[in-house]
Order: sequence, then C-alpha cells, then structure tokens
Amino acid sequence: MHIDVQGNGPDLVLIHGWAMHGGIFAPLLAELTTRFRVHTVDLPGHGYSRDESHLDVADCARRIAASTPRALWVGWSLGGLVAMHGALDHAAQVRGVALIASSPRFVSAPDWPYGVPSDVFGAFAADLGERYREAIERFLALETMGSPNAQAELRDLKKQVFERGEPALAALADGLRALDNVDLRERVSALSMPSLWIAGRRDRLVAPAAMQWAAEHAPDARFLELNSGHAPFIGHAADVARAIDTFAAELPA
Repeated sequence: MHIDVQGNGPDLVLIHGWAMHGGIFAPLLAELTTRFRVHTVDLPGHGYSRDESHLDVADCARRIAASTPRALWVGWSLGGLVAMHGALDHAAQVRGVALIASSPRFVSAPDWPYGVPSDVFGAFAADLGERYREAIERFLALETMGSPNAQAELRDLKKQVFERGEPALAALADGLRALDNVDLRERVSALSMPSLWIAGRRDRLVAPAAMQWAAEHAPDARFLELNSGHAPFIGHAADVARAIDTFAAELPA
C-alpha cells in the first residue's frame, strides 16, 4: 500500500474516499504540510496501490497502523471508515481521529434515517462491470451534488480520478460493499481518543445529522458543519485545515 510522506511537524495520516487516491487532497495538503508531517495513503486498488485487487477497511487500518508512527488520522468518506477502524482497533497508534463527510453507517435503516438507500450502492456495483467509467463519474456527481460550486468541484474530481491510473475493479466493488454493509454505530461510544466530525451542510451522500449523531455519542467529540457538499476540502481547504490544526493542538501528547 503506497503511503506518501510530506511536510514537517506532528504526524498526520490522510485517507481518501472511494475510487479516488491521495492526490485528491492537493488543496488540503498545501495547507497541512506547513504544519504537519502528512502520511497520504493510496488505498489498495487505488492510485499507486492499484496493483492490489482486494480492499478490506479493517485490514487497511491494520496495515496503516503498522506502517506509520502514532498520528492523528483523518479520513474522508470511505476513508473515514478506515480511520474509525484504526481508532477502534489500533488505538495506541491513533492520537485523535478526524472524519470528513463520513458516517458510522452510510446506508439507511428503520433505526437510521440519515443514510442513503442501500440500492444506491447496489446500482453502482451493478454498473461497474458494464459502464466502468460512467459509474465512477455518476458517483462523483453524487459527491458534488448540492455544493455551492458543484460544477467546478465535479470538473476537479473528474480530472483527478484517473490521474494515477484506473482503480482496480475488484477493489472498487469491495469499497461499495463496505459502504453498503459496515455499521460502526455501536462502537462509536468506545472511541478512546478525541474525535472531530466535519460535515458538509449540502452533502447528499452523508447527512450532517449522521455526523452530529456520532459526535453526540462519542466520548470526547467536536462537530463542525461547513457550507459545502461531500468534498469540503476542495472548496473550503483553509477552513478544513484550520479545524484540523485547532483540533490537533488540543490533543494529548
């Protein structure tokens, strides 16, 4: 699994979302690397790790914990599930955890009105085999929907998604299954380190209410809502970096 290291300062692990790679964080990295030593991950099957064909979020967390110093972990979307597993299963390696547009459960249920219908991810999975690029671009459109700068953000995402080569089809399918099936709601209260939950007010994939629920159930949590869609670090990089910096300054050594 490829992990790029840039910058100087306290260690920070940065984990991207479905179908993307670490390069998507360029606007945020420009802000963070002046204050942190950032370990930017390309998840299995994505970016420079695309030769791997299998993606399991818990195993990704294990591998990242074994390959990086003790750090603040920051995960976006699917990467947030990896970060949560890291915080829960490898707590000694995680000083704090920050989730950007990520939820303990992505799909709706009778007792969880904040998620998207399960068939949303099922439809993307069904399309992957026949309309590979179209399925990814439709997912990117869902990620930017509702953003004040949706068209510009969608152009940025489309430009970058294949910048490091095409992601592995099997890993993409694994990622969709994780988004559809992983449910960490019962474990949120077991987080043993501080957490920060950064939501996009206009996000159509992860409702801010889901993240606020998580912040209310985690023991030492902060919640921030920005006027953005699902990728707040694109249009609001300075705000996201400032929130992470403030949060990091409050963490115990």
